[in-house]
Amino acid sequence: MGRKEFSIESPDIHHLPAQLVNQIAAGEIVERPASVLKELIENSLDAAARQIVVELEHGGLRRISVRDDGHGIRQDCLALAMGRHATSKIHNQQDLVNVMTMGFRGEALPSMGSVSRMNITSCAAGAEHAWKLVCEGDGELPEPEPAAHPRGTSIEICDLFFNTPARRKFLRTEKTEYKHLERRFLEQALARPDVAFRLFHNGRAVYSMDAAEEEAGRNKRIADVLGKEFIENCLYVDHQAGDLRIHGWFSLPTYSRSQRDQQFFYVNQRYVRDKLLMHAVTQAYRDVLHHQRQPAFVLFLDLPANQVDVNVHPGKHEVRFREDRQIHGFISQSLKKMLTDTSPGSMQKDVYNESVGLPADSATKSMEYSTNQPSQNTGTFQFAQRRFDTQPRPYSVREQMSGFEKLFNTGVAGDNAPSVGVSPGEGQQGEEFPLGFAVAQLHGIYILAENAQGLVIVDMHAAHERISYEKLKSQLDKEQLSTQPLLVPVHLALSQEEISLAESNILYFNKIGFEVEVITDSSIVIRTVPEMLARADIPTLVRDILSDLAEHGRSSRMEDSIDEILSTMACHGSVRANRHLTRDEMNALLREMEQTERSNQCNHGRPTWQQFSITEIDKWFLRGQ
Repeated sequence: MGRKEFSIESPDIHHLPAQLVNQIAAGEIVERPASVLKELIENSLDAAARQIVVELEHGGLRRISVRDDGHGIRQDCLALAMGRHATSKIHNQQDLVNVMTMGFRGEALPSMGSVSRMNITSCAAGAEHAWKLVCEGDGELPEPEPAAHPRGTSIEICDLFFNTPARRKFLRTEKTEYKHLERRFLEQALARPDVAFRLFHNGRAVYSMDAAEEEAGRNKRIADVLGKEFIENCLYVDHQAGDLRIHGWFSLPTYSRSQRDQQFFYVNQRYVRDKLLMHAVTQAYRDVLHHQRQPAFVLFLDLPANQVDVNVHPGKHEVRFREDRQIHGFISQSLKKMLTDTSPGSMQKDVYNESVGLPADSATKSMEYSTNQPSQNTGTFQFAQRRFDTQPRPYSVREQMSGFEKLFNTGVAGDNAPSVGVSPGEGQQGEEFPLGFAVAQLHGIYILAENAQGLVIVDMHAAHERISYEKLKSQLDKEQLSTQPLLVPVHLALSQEEISLAESNILYFNKIGFEVEVITDSSIVIRTVPEMLARADIPTLVRDILSDLAEHGRSSRMEDSIDEILSTMACHGSVRANRHLTRDEMNALLREMEQTERSNQCNHGRPTWQQFSITEIDKWFLRGQ
């Protein structure tokens, strides 16, 4: 078999044909039908559209049509709009730095036109009639023709990837592609409640959302997309500090999901999937959400355009922040502040339901929260007024102090606790508390209490575990973190990147209780660790901290490890199942819950109590029917 001969001549360098260039670009921009829909809707929004109608056929594989009532495209600009890098949205480098429009590259339309049969019909403001341009995917553009169309633009994409069969083979089933299309549609609809959206699939109306400017309309848009249950179990945040503002809806820990299907984050109204932002939200739910569950949210981050770079990904899904640590801390602390205030004493019912038109009897889990503590920055949180007055009064709480001490100073309720506090029915007549007053204990596990709304059931172990945990954390915060020198220092081999990270973060390691020294170009030595982590897997913990620093610029590994230890201590020190509590001890537990942060959930994210209204109970027994 002869040896293959290779030419040593240098190959010619040449320009690719314009059609081939567009098809290559389409490979980055037009991933699937959903990518087309996203780009077309964003163009409509940039055109100041107030109504957008989307029509799909066979999961977008056969046809995608987007019609809007925006400012339209002039006749002399139709052919230019199909040219590569032709746009009306930016003019110079400064515009790129301060871009606020959804699109700006001038690549989407020519890319779509190169891999489909495209029709553009548009009527500009003040024009006598509309003009139509037909693109058959061959790179040739005929002259625009007169057409009938109201002011605005309609773009129709047919037979996507008909001339690139290799790409078409990678598309999924009609059902799967439609699910992606629906997701892109909802992402845009949630971002702009001031715009009316309509969606049709195979001639059937799927969504019809009217434009809404008022709060009630915006809440209804959220309920229409994410469901009534979400709006009944969410908090609303509106917090501003300097040029940064975070606002939107995020779920209570008790309303969580197994998947990330109800997570929507927007930066300057642009939907993004950014690791930094997701990590900030995750950190806010530390200590209150079960580790296998995901929160639900629709959150908006507003900041100056020059503080964020949106030109880092072909699909513009990722962004880069100039001050990423500041952004991370701002988001995490803003959400964490409100989640921290989720105690029974700050509960308010029926807030959202009134605004979205939900039935009054479905509002048992709808909450907003109030605090008397002012924000540390220039912004303010928006809270509702409390239904219940939880301020101490001369009677009840003060006279139950011995019960408090008996239950919480010892960590475990005694069998012979003194009988002090509120006698049955006495406090109920005099005043109201969010969790009411204990009436019985069920199977040594649950406390049954009566409040103004009806019946409250409390998991006494889970509730006491949260109370004990928060007290341990508070005690630790007041004391300096104790460190312990290692009898045998830990030597750790690292990559050059990890060594560089460790060297630049020596002060950070010292702050969290680690004495770290770089001894070679490929290793470090750990001489001192936090006392509470002396028995932990130190090499793995340090590697994880370095990994977090590389990805997010910060790490909570050490805090998580300490919290896990404190959680275990709280669990072992809390009242156990089948422990008989006196009524005074049960009432003491309820009062302590009302004054403890995050007491709606245990340390593992499970609920500590449930409210059943009189209306619900009446329905069980068919009263009034």
